[in-house]
Amino acid sequence: MQNFILSMDENTRVLLVLSIILFAGFILTRLTNTLNLPKVSGYILAGIIIGPYCMNLIPGAFISHMGFVSDLALAFIAFDVGKFFKREVISEAGPSVILITLFETLLAGFLVTVSVQYVFHVGWPFALVLGAIATATAPASTMMTINQYHARGVFVDTLLQVVALDNVVCLLTFSIVSAIANSDNKGALVPSDILLPIGYNLLAMVLGLFCGYFLSRLLIPTRSKDNRLILAIALLLGLTGLCAAMDISPLLSCMVFGAAYINFTEDKKLFRQINNFTPPVMSIFFILSGMNLDVSALSTIGAIGVLYFLVRIIGKYLGTFFAGTLLKSDPTTRNYLGLALIPQAGVAIGLAFLGQRILPPAMGNMLLTIILASSVLYEMIGPVSAKIALILSGSIDPSMLADPGLEQEPEEGTPRLLSSETEENSSRNISSEPEEGASPQISSDPEDNASPQISSASEDTDNPTDSLKEFSLTPDTTSPHTKKKEGKSKKSKDFKELYEELHSGVEDTDLPDIEQVEVPVGKKDKKAKHKEKKKK
Repeated sequence: MQNFILSMDENTRVLLVLSIILFAGFILTRLTNTLNLPKVSGYILAGIIIGPYCMNLIPGAFISHMGFVSDLALAFIAFDVGKFFKREVISEAGPSVILITLFETLLAGFLVTVSVQYVFHVGWPFALVLGAIATATAPASTMMTINQYHARGVFVDTLLQVVALDNVVCLLTFSIVSAIANSDNKGALVPSDILLPIGYNLLAMVLGLFCGYFLSRLLIPTRSKDNRLILAIALLLGLTGLCAAMDISPLLSCMVFGAAYINFTEDKKLFRQINNFTPPVMSIFFILSGMNLDVSALSTIGAIGVLYFLVRIIGKYLGTFFAGTLLKSDPTTRNYLGLALIPQAGVAIGLAFLGQRILPPAMGNMLLTIILASSVLYEMIGPVSAKIALILSGSIDPSMLADPGLEQEPEEGTPRLLSSETEENSSRNISSEPEEGASPQISSDPEDNASPQISSASEDTDNPTDSLKEFSLTPDTTSPHTKKKEGKSKKSKDFKELYEELHSGVEDTDLPDIEQVEVPVGKKDKKAKHKEKKKK
């Protein structure tokens, strides 16, 4: 198969390889779905199967030239994480959530670093980078379980805030540790080698803040959905390119970008739109990660991987337990929060790729293999442990466990965070949203030979029909029982004013006269009319 691909010209070769990658990911996720496993595990397994250590379908030169995909995927992940850093969320978090986050992240990283170094003597640069990656938590599996069982309560709110802050601590820690490891590999530790990357990260965060403000000014209400997506991705790519030029991770800057935009605009629609664009990118990213997994090295580094896998879980649990004890938190939070912080995938895999560039080739490959192999295991046990934590904390209604039919599967392409406050990020499809900036549309119903209906498709413009979703100009002949299902109607005065404004802006249409239209009445008027009919 590889010889057949290599015989093609370059453009054909790239297209065929991308097609094979996406098809392999789709097929393997069908299998993992039947086993009730996360899609990330399916993508990594697909990469292992079609990669150089198994079927060897993809040329090695292609894999080596796809490094930019990891930066692009991390940019999308970080931008989506930024939407959880709204002012009200941060103010509600308070010092207790921040303290719990610091304890569980830093204790896990410290235990992994010390145990790996003193047990296997792999060198401080490797141990520090591995410990920094151990602080990361993948929220997708935990959020999937929360949404599947509609978990609610104080425990879930605390969990969401900790997960959101978790990767911030991870990125800051990795930025400092990578600078130390990089300077140590050069043979001398110079203060500028540490301060310069930190300065670059601070500069990138300022650029992210500027991009968030700039995008909020560009996306005026009348901007179409296509142009909104184009502008957002253009700024994300530009910011990621600047970070690559400074040889730093795009995670912090893109996360600040997303946080700045959501605070300037309160607009969640753009995040949903980008989330519907990213599944192919995320699929390619995780499948390429599986291709880079050195299966032959698992036997030699298995002991380090097992130690990393177990010590990280212990560190996460003890960190939340000690912080909860110190803060005198609720027993459920203290005892069970650590069980919901086990999954690790997207951010950790992206950081492993960055660590592979920092460390010597042999150590870098070993780091990537450990993270990829452990990520598969973490994603397998993560949803189970999260479900146990939610059950023991009393966050899941027993009826949700008794009736599997009430469970809901997450949407396709799940590198995104989901809030328990509202499921609008997962339940609302972007294609069902009205086109922004569109003018009022006139449609007809051929089944009833009804008169034309005027509906407003605008959400963001200052059109006078903003408050009116849809109304009919045909005579109102429905029964009172049918009217009750339609909800509250507009008052007569508002209806006439809106009709006159629309009538003045629509030309060449055969609209009925306003006197011929029976105006919908309110609920009280309906009841009064119904009583009069009964009396007659």
